[in-house]
This record gives sequence, structure tokens and C-alpha cells, in this order.
Amino acid sequence: MSQMIKPPIILLKEGTDTSQGLPQLISNINACCAIVDTVRTTLGPRGMDKLVYQSEKQVTISNDGATVMKLLDIVHPAARTLVDIAKSQDSEVGDGTTSVVILAGEFLKAAKPFLEEGIHPQIIIRAFRSACALAKDKINELSIQIKPEGMREFLEKCASTAMNSKLISSHKHFFSKMVVDAVQLLDDQIDLDMIGVKKESGGGLEDSIFIAGAAFKRTFFYAGFEQQPKKIVEPRILCLNIELELKAEKDNAEVRISDPSKYQALVNAEWKLFFDKLEAIHASGANVILSRLAIGDLATQFFADKNMFCAGRVPEDDLRRVCRATGAAIQNTVSNIIPQVIGSCGLFEESQVGSSRYNLFTQCKQTQTATIILRGGGEQFIDEAERSLHDSIMIVRRARKHKSVVAGGGATEMELSKYLRDFSLTIEGKKQLLIGAYAKALEIIPRQITDNAGFDSTDILNQLRQKHSLGEKWFGVDIVNEGICDTYQSGVWEPTLVKLNSVVAATEATCLILSVDETVQNQQAEKPQAGPQMGQQQRQALGRGGGVRAFKGR
Repeated sequence: MSQMIKPPIILLKEGTDTSQGLPQLISNINACCAIVDTVRTTLGPRGMDKLVYQSEKQVTISNDGATVMKLLDIVHPAARTLVDIAKSQDSEVGDGTTSVVILAGEFLKAAKPFLEEGIHPQIIIRAFRSACALAKDKINELSIQIKPEGMREFLEKCASTAMNSKLISSHKHFFSKMVVDAVQLLDDQIDLDMIGVKKESGGGLEDSIFIAGAAFKRTFFYAGFEQQPKKIVEPRILCLNIELELKAEKDNAEVRISDPSKYQALVNAEWKLFFDKLEAIHASGANVILSRLAIGDLATQFFADKNMFCAGRVPEDDLRRVCRATGAAIQNTVSNIIPQVIGSCGLFEESQVGSSRYNLFTQCKQTQTATIILRGGGEQFIDEAERSLHDSIMIVRRARKHKSVVAGGGATEMELSKYLRDFSLTIEGKKQLLIGAYAKALEIIPRQITDNAGFDSTDILNQLRQKHSLGEKWFGVDIVNEGICDTYQSGVWEPTLVKLNSVVAATEATCLILSVDETVQNQQAEKPQAGPQMGQQQRQALGRGGGVRAFKGR
């Protein structure tokens, strides 16, 4: 008796795209390697920039890995993992965003031949995780703790190293002092928002100004502003979050009056309320009034008559920096203003910077905030300078917190590679080959730094391997003299956290991509609307929030 042919079981809706198995895994690796090839040339002091054109008005020139990865707008689901690790590296430590992407790509490339030979992905993942744990221990062992007396020099060298590969590298000594000054002013929390970076076109990079205090661009002003004082010694500063402006009422209120003469009394009452606010502010003794909301023409003229300065619509982050610098507290009412909420500093002045005027609060008693006004030629140039400064500030911030350092220039990666290669010879089986492949992949950092500088990478890597085999653990690529040198002695320092985060994030991303063996591309179906014509079973499915596609009729 012939067997009955069973009807096929349809699990996924029509049009769903599925791909699985080894070809899918290799396809994901190839996609990631293509992304890595895009940012590969941006690594190191001689890295090239990328121009990302989005529209006529939005063109970005940058060699910051995280910025380029975000702007590429990658749609491949596996390759997006690399975007995520670049973002996490940027938010966690600030620098090393290109390194982490390149390392992840090289780890994947190292795993590819093993996959093609039939080794199970989970065996590779276990070996890579073991190698990562060994690398972490070795980085902690290599790290050098910095003593408090050498802290300033240590921070400046870390700031300079972060700027080596950036657009502002030729001015790194000027900016590294500025960055360290800014970070050293902050309290132990090291809140990044307390360092304001303003951009002002014109002049050269070294015309940039560092202000130990708070500064913001002059806000919108009304008539009467010209008569206000532009320089006040030892000002008393009041920060508000209220609107000081007479305006037409738009509420749907209705007031009925029987006597037309009472209308004037209503108007007078409104004016009295407004002037009572202004008098209360004047009575507080403050002579610099800042508000997050608008300060109108009537209030501006009132303050000018009283020889007081005012600024409305001050951006919230600038107002917070002023409060931190001067000790003021933002008030939501003008009644009962006590002396403790009024801030003070040594000098308030309005100063011309480029084509704009800035309000500066300096000589503060307990300065815990700083502002950097960046100058430069083009808008894109200043934007890239700001990104470079952000990386440097983040590095110095981390270095100040963790106080340990390793050498840059590929020295740490070469030492890790040598250590893991030696370790792999002490074990047997597939794991030996896999850890050896992981060790070789780490060499991509010095190799890429060398390639990007136009040097012979094979020759330089052979010299580095020789030095590290002799126990010279700090030898890395010498960009200046086209060779190798002791990068620790040369002052190319990086916080230990940068290296730790790079290796861990790259390994985790690699393991994640290797663990994916199937991709299901499923366009989200629209939920059918519950209506009287819909069956009870369908309505129940909608109520549960599941099974919608099963009931989607033709």
C-alpha cells in the first residue's frame, strides 16, 4: 500500500526570506570584512580621512571610527554589530573606535578558514573567549600605575596620543594642555557636560580660547540691551526658569465687566503683577539675570535703568554650567529669593570672539566647569576638531579615574600576540591552532598603522617580533623615523581601559557573529483591525497580541 503524501507544513508567511548554515555564516563574515575595509585606512597617526556625502548641505570629513560607522547607514544585520561596538567604545572610553572594528574584522577573518574546514563555530567561540580572558590578564599585568606626582605629565601624554591620529595632531601640544586643564577643573564625578565646547569660524586653531569658568554666545536681545553694563566686577548672578515678558493671553478665558472703566483696572493689575516680579528681582541684590525662558523688551529696559545685565533664552546646558561655576541655583519663582541661591564670580564680561559676542564668567572661587571656544577655517574643519577634542577629553577623563597606562603604537598588541602564541604551544588539539590564529590577528594593529604610513609592514613586523621575543615588551611602530622604537619611552601612552575594552568588545562581537547560523528576513505584517466581520478566534488572537499572521486572509 502506497504511503499517503503528507501536505507541507507552512511555518513562515509567504515572501519570508531565509538563509542558513555555513554559507550564511561565511556571508556574514564577508559583509563584516567589507565594512572593516572601509575604515581600515583611518587608523594611526598617518590615517586617511573619509568624506561622507549625505546631501549638499551635509558633508562630513572625519577619521573617527564611530562617526564614520554611524554615517555609513549600514543595513546588513550582522555588519550592524560592528557599528554597535564602535558606538559602545566611543561612549565608554572615547577613543579606539577604529581599532575595535579592525580587530573584530581580523578575528572573523582568522576564524573563516577553520569554518570552511568544518570546525564547529562553538569550538571557535570557546577558544576565542579563552584567548580573550588570557589577553585581559596580560594587559592588567603589563599596565603601569601612575603616581600622583607624575599625574599632570601622564594626562598630557595620554591626551597627545589620542590626538596623534586626528586632524589637530600638528597642534597636539597646544590642545593637550587645554584638555588636561579642563578635565582637572572638574570634580570627582568628572561630568563631561561640565566642559562646554563652542565653535566659532575664523582665525587659526591656536586662536582657540580656554575659559576656566562658563561662557555662552550672546542670546537674542531686545531694545534697551545696549544700555546694560557689559563688564561687572564681582557680579551677583541670579538664574531663573521663568518668562519675564508681557504677552497676549491665548487661553479661552472670558471676563465680563459691567463698567468699561473696570477694564483699565484689569490691565493695571496685570502690569502690577509683572512689575512686582521685576522689583523682587532687583530687591534680591542680583545684577546679572539669566533665564532659560524669554526676557522681553519691558524687562530688558527695566534692568537697563537699574544698571543690571540680563540674558533670556540661555541654553539649558550653558545655564547649568554657569550654576556649577558660580554656585547659583535655578529658581522657578521670584518670591523669597534667599542669598544662598545667588551665585558670584570674580568677573563677568561680554567679549568679542570672531564675529560673535560671548558672555564670560571667570575668576570663580570653586570652578568646577570649563569652556573651550574652538576657532578654525571651515565649518567641517571645526566640526572634526571638536570630535578630536571629544576623544581626547574622554581619554584624559578615563586616565584620571583609573590611573594606569600601557604603551601605544601597536606595542601592547604585539606583546599580547607573542604571549598568546607562546601559550598556544603549551596546549593540544584544535584549541592550539585557534588561539594561535587569534594571536596572529592581534598583529593587525601595528601592521595597519605601518601600512597607513606607507612603510613596509612585513619588514617592520619582523623587527617587532624579534624585539618582543627578546623581552622588549614596549617596542612598537615608530612613525617619525620609519622603524620601531620603545613607545613607552617616546611618550605614546594609552589608558589601560582603552586596550581592555577594545579586545573584549571585538571578541564579543566576533563570538556573536559566529554564533548566528540562520537569518530570517520577515517584513512586519500590518495588524488587521478588529471589526464585526472578524471571527471570535481572530479577535482572541489580536487580544493576546500573537498569532496575527496565521489569520491574515486573502
